[in-house]
Amino acid sequence: MTGARPRNRKELLAAAAAGLFARDGFHNVGVGDVAAAGGVTASALYRHFQNKQDVLGHVLLTGVDELADRLRAAVSGLADDPGRRLDPLLLAAAEVSVERRELTALWRWQGRHMREADQKDLRTRVGSLLTDWLAGLRALRPGLDPGQTQLLCFATLSVFGSVGDHRATPGAGFAELLARLARAVVGVDLPTARPSSDQWRTRVAPPPSRREELLTAATRLFREHGFHAVSVDDIGAATGIAGPSVYRHFAGKSELLLAASRRMADRLTLGLEDALATATDPADALGRLARSYVDTVLRSDDLIAVYTTELANLPERDGRELRAMQRGYVAEWVRLLRSVSPGLDEAEARVVVHAALTIVNDIPRTARFADRPGLAAELTALTGAVLDAGATQP
Repeated sequence: MTGARPRNRKELLAAAAAGLFARDGFHNVGVGDVAAAGGVTASALYRHFQNKQDVLGHVLLTGVDELADRLRAAVSGLADDPGRRLDPLLLAAAEVSVERRELTALWRWQGRHMREADQKDLRTRVGSLLTDWLAGLRALRPGLDPGQTQLLCFATLSVFGSVGDHRATPGAGFAELLARLARAVVGVDLPTARPSSDQWRTRVAPPPSRREELLTAATRLFREHGFHAVSVDDIGAATGIAGPSVYRHFAGKSELLLAASRRMADRLTLGLEDALATATDPADALGRLARSYVDTVLRSDDLIAVYTTELANLPERDGRELRAMQRGYVAEWVRLLRSVSPGLDEAEARVVVHAALTIVNDIPRTARFADRPGLAAELTALTGAVLDAGATQP
């Protein structure tokens, strides 16, 4: 019948919302936008969802269920026969990540806007898969201690999750490349922990200025709650002052976000320039750049999280400038990697570089790893393994 209501209207709306959330960010999409994209009125949307958060929760929970169903067969029994089952599992995970790339991006960058109950439900739904994956990895590499096993498990997940951070599409071999990088992570030899190598953690800094206190507090709050969920009053309260007093130091939230983003960009640029200036050849430069990135991220804590997630909330001109700096920084990694391995095309090299960077971005922000002794050396080893695997032609 012409004009009949589709039976799957709820799923059509969810799909439309997923695309909008991934493209524009959760806070930049309204209920009316979702309704219009799904071809209904806002009042019709409320027949299926209570609010925008309800839509996001539905999208991610149903998506995770679909991904889990596809991977369950591959991960099942991994602990009993990891030697035979590992590579098929990695390839299956890579294929799912590539095919549902928009869901991967949504999960990584917008998942924090779900209701707390939905976030808990999400963790529960993926818990059994992670348990099986950890058991299989322990069986494959029994010499690792539990912390090392978990580190490799989560680093592998970061390789797959990295496809949500870029748009490079190498073509038919995309999943195979991703699986090869993950395989390298699984097999990496982690260095012995040397706490003294992380001396920057114990340095005693001079008391910060009020401006610095505000910048630090704002950056932490932006990371934890998202730019839109944080008010000037929140930032003032975090430093023990009234919200209006913040304006003595910054014009507003956007200026705080801009200051944090520029600081991170400056730190990365300095590391890049030093690596290029002191290296003897492209391979040496790439190694120096990897070590510099690890060190910079570990010293920057909340800055890197904000720099990689909140640029869309800057004024257009500033956001455009900083995104160009981000692209230029990654382009230098890609150039060096292709110099080391001329057989890699641009898209393949970008996939490799983003996989390496994502591991370094993700692991320190995972609470269970943040205080690991020798984390810098471990992240450097993981980054090197990914770059080496990417540079090696199959």
